[in-house]
Amino acid sequence: MLSEALDFRCRANVAELTELMDEPCSRAELRVCLRDLARVNRWFLGYRPTLAWLESLDLKRVGEPVRILDVGCGYGDTLRRVEQWARARGIAVDLCGLDLNSDAIAIAAEATRPESSICWIADDVFGHVPDRQPHVVLSSLFAHHLTDTDVVRFVRWMEAQTSVGWIVNDLSRAPLPARFFGLFARFMRLHRFVQHDGPVSFARAFRADDWRGLCAAAGLRESDYRLLRYRPGRLCVSRRR
Repeated sequence: MLSEALDFRCRANVAELTELMDEPCSRAELRVCLRDLARVNRWFLGYRPTLAWLESLDLKRVGEPVRILDVGCGYGDTLRRVEQWARARGIAVDLCGLDLNSDAIAIAAEATRPESSICWIADDVFGHVPDRQPHVVLSSLFAHHLTDTDVVRFVRWMEAQTSVGWIVNDLSRAPLPARFFGLFARFMRLHRFVQHDGPVSFARAFRADDWRGLCAAAGLRESDYRLLRYRPGRLCVSRRR
């Protein structure tokens, strides 16, 4: 089993331990992979940290449609869930999904109902200049795809862009959830990318001390952000202005 061969003592080098979904593939294959990842997010309450954090904000005080940017949006399922959440609470939002992979953006757009107002942009976050400053930046299962250097760049980018705050919703590095997920993905016959990449994602993920060091390198004090743990296997970082 792949997860048994992984070393969880320190964060895996993302260049040496690659994920199959980051490699070139057809749009059709990526579509199936992203659909299965969305199923996993539903089954394992993957939206809960993001929605709970949004719930903690007084977004109605913004006084205009709240501009929310989801970086590394993939299939777009997080933003579609945020759209439902905002509608149920009467919160006006302007939602945008950003992803480097143009195929992922096309897949997200086709999976979104025509009446939705979510916009989808294919671009590199580090070169992206939003037309209007987002109030909030979200990312879900994106940070573990980055090197430590780029995680620091990403935190700095979010600090420079947001006026209300940001949240990184990602995994907690640990062998037990990685092994469980590997078994579960095979049992459920999820896409082969998901079966391979799940345990790898846990090995490339973070522990609390990792985030403390990365946030410090980005110029944040520990009082500037919160580490949020959610079961199963999530470790998130949030920042409120």
